Amino acid sequence: MSLNTEEFAAYLTDFRHELHRFPELSTQEVETTRRIRQQLDHHQIRILDLPLNTGLVAEVGPVDGPLFVIRSDIDALPIEEQADVSFRSEHPGIMHACGHDFHSAAALGAAILLKQQEAQLVGRVRILFQAAEEVGVGAQDILATGALDDAFAIVGIHNDPSLPAGTIGCKAGPLTAAVDRFAISVQGIGSHAAKPEQSVDPIVIASQLVSSLQTIISRNTSSADNAVVSITQFHSGSAWNIIPDKAWLEGTVRSFSAQARQAIEQRFQQIIVGFSAAFDIKIDLDWQAGPPSVVNDSHWAVFALEQATKSGLIAKEVDASPIGEDFAYYLQRTPGAFMMIGTGEQHPLHHPAFKINDQVLLPTAQYLADFAIAGLTSHRAG
Repeated sequence: MSLNTEEFAAYLTDFRHELHRFPELSTQEVETTRRIRQQLDHHQIRILDLPLNTGLVAEVGPVDGPLFVIRSDIDALPIEEQADVSFRSEHPGIMHACGHDFHSAAALGAAILLKQQEAQLVGRVRILFQAAEEVGVGAQDILATGALDDAFAIVGIHNDPSLPAGTIGCKAGPLTAAVDRFAISVQGIGSHAAKPEQSVDPIVIASQLVSSLQTIISRNTSSADNAVVSITQFHSGSAWNIIPDKAWLEGTVRSFSAQARQAIEQRFQQIIVGFSAAFDIKIDLDWQAGPPSVVNDSHWAVFALEQATKSGLIAKEVDASPIGEDFAYYLQRTPGAFMMIGTGEQHPLHHPAFKINDQVLLPTAQYLADFAIAGLTSHRAG
């Protein structure tokens, strides 16, 4: 492809809009994968033959050189779109409300830019178009293929509407939180509401349980360890004059250190056991561990901000965010950095009216390509 800057920006924007119109949920990204593969094939960018149901991995550069990895994600969310754009989702109840269409288009752009300079590359750049980020399993599927076994570094991006457009945000150490999900079922004994003494009221017990779980942060967790326990669902009962026999709670825990994460789960277990004994009632805890905290390597975090300035973008050291991100699994295997790309839009991630500033797309693609080249060069220099 021989396009000027304006034409290339329009090409990437059109591709993002195409992905946006046809979003697919996690593990179902069949057509999204096909569309990305079609573009990579068109630009003669090699695609690795890996055992992935959805998503794919492309590569540019000499096949035996050192390996630098760029990661993007491709899945959408179960949200009905309300954004006022001409390319709104054509799939009811599904929307790219987290900007993964932007990430995919930027990664494609970086792959094309790197392909144009392939003869000058001093190593390989592998580009991940990862499925199922939103459900926290896609990164582990990629890792299981061995795609990162020889990599010396990996970088990833995520758009951030709260940052000014054209800003690269990064920091060393924890950047995003570990994500855990819990569900608690309380099995009581129902009765007529006029005769509560004949019941073991699950609403009263679950209500006390909510208050007790909140003390895990306020009284059992150090103020130096940022963490959150949020109860997000409480369901019980079906009539105004009946004490039900069941109550059900669900929520999430966010934490930044492995020690705090483990301690919070242990305290959950202790409180559940204590309540079960105190009220002689059956209480079950279903704890679902999600991705750990994204912990950026200090060298690559600094490198990311330095490269932002060199690429003509604004570099900003940001605070850690309690959002979750399965890029964390990659960083447990390979040093690297995760960066936030400012888009300066009004609505936050996962909002039905979420939008992306397309003017940031080409600069993001260029930044990723520049980062890969600089990373390879730095690695070669030792």
